[in-house]
Amino acid sequence: MVGPLSRVFAAVPLPTEIRMALAERLSSIDIPGKVAPPENWHLTLRFLGQVDEVAYERFLGLLSSADLGQRFKVRFGGLGAFPKASRATVMWVGVEQGSSDLERLAGVCEDAAQGAGLPPEDRPFRPHLTLSRIRPPENVRSRIDTFEAIDIGWRCESVVVYQSRQGPAGTRYEPLETVPLTR
Repeated sequence: MVGPLSRVFAAVPLPTEIRMALAERLSSIDIPGKVAPPENWHLTLRFLGQVDEVAYERFLGLLSSADLGQRFKVRFGGLGAFPKASRATVMWVGVEQGSSDLERLAGVCEDAAQGAGLPPEDRPFRPHLTLSRIRPPENVRSRIDTFEAIDIGWRCESVVVYQSRQGPAGTRYEPLETVPLTR
């Protein structure tokens, strides 16, 4: 790597079959705003932003040597919105099972980020999959309240460090490194 990396983040990837099943399950609702394409879906653990080579290598070294724990089950639940459903700027899918394990992984990523010299995250971690960003804010309460729980799950086996890249076809997330969890 030469020079700084922009828009770097650590996340739990979704297997292809889970992304396809989730896309099918969500196809019945009108998701407002700028909808994230299924190939970009992931569960962000820690956004690093722009990092220089030294900070990136430190972060990766600390993450790779940390105890990420054992593999665990993740299961999606219902829909939600930030900051609230009546004035949503983000619409998301919540995590029904595996939240505490994801919170632990996010804590490991936070420790690695701070150990690499990055400032602390300013928002508390809340496991979710972002579906769309909504500008201007919109009331999505009826969509959320009438949608049944998604109930799709998989086994989390790794943390992936990605870089977000802008291109003519839109944003794509390029995996830089994969750090496996223990069996």
